[in-house]
Amino acid sequence: MRITVLTVPGCPNAASAMERVRAALAGRAAEVELVEVHDQGQAAELGMNGSPTILLDGTDPFAPAGAVPSISCRLYRDADGTVAGTPSATALRAAIDGASPPSTAAVSGDCCTKDGLDVVGRGGRGRRAPAERGLRAVHQALLRHFATTGSVPGPAALEPAAAAAGRTVAEVLEELAREDFLTLDEHGRIRAAYPFSAVPTRHRVRIGGTEVWSMCAIDALGIPPMLGRDAVIASTDPVTGEPVTVTSDSGLMDWEPAGAVVFVGQRPGGGPAATACCEALNFFTSQASARTWTAAHPEIPGLIVDRTRAEEIATQTFATLLAP
Repeated sequence: MRITVLTVPGCPNAASAMERVRAALAGRAAEVELVEVHDQGQAAELGMNGSPTILLDGTDPFAPAGAVPSISCRLYRDADGTVAGTPSATALRAAIDGASPPSTAAVSGDCCTKDGLDVVGRGGRGRRAPAERGLRAVHQALLRHFATTGSVPGPAALEPAAAAAGRTVAEVLEELAREDFLTLDEHGRIRAAYPFSAVPTRHRVRIGGTEVWSMCAIDALGIPPMLGRDAVIASTDPVTGEPVTVTSDSGLMDWEPAGAVVFVGQRPGGGPAATACCEALNFFTSQASARTWTAAHPEIPGLIVDRTRAEEIATQTFATLLAP
């Protein structure tokens, strides 16, 4: 792999970008170079979308849709909403893994992007709703209701949060749906609010005396760290039909069978995670079973990750959703 860090002369984030690239590589072989860009024409030629830009084999995995080449300073938003002058080592590692051959790469993310894998969802913008316009308040009220009751809240349960922002529940839900924090049916009813599903899926999660459905394997694994509670996840291998059970106890997860894995992939063409990703993010009892499924579904690119990586993805994606 060739990694190119593009910066303007004197960029204060150049050294940090190089350090984080090396940390993300964790000893893996790669050709890493720092290239200074002096003008707009050179930025357009090299594919620099602000300083610093990190290219993996010539591709910028963090470029937003419609990015325009630029020599201006660049900022990156992390999973918890913080903004920094370089991507985090975790985000870089996921991008590097996503650009590597499947035989040697792990993957991080709840969904895919065309140039790699999106660690935090929504094109790198994360699953934590913005605080403005009542979005976070309504979203968090919705998630807490799901976790407590196992069902979708009615408008009355969400009205106080929406009214505090001077909006109706319908207005806030429509905006949350547009931004892919949740999905609505043709009547405006909630069908899913990641990680929860309003309809049965392959993945059932028991939280104390409450049972909920999750949208996918990663979403199911994200529920315990999001709530800070123990839970039992019950799923099935789509190839063998055999059960996969994950028990979360005091922050530690026990997998049965121990060799179970998760496939992370996405149907090409984009769209909300519910249709593009969730069907493909499943538990499998073994690497062999997962490879059987991927061979039968060549139209869904992705990678197989082990339990440690799957838990890391889920925690990064969902752990901060209910924070103030």
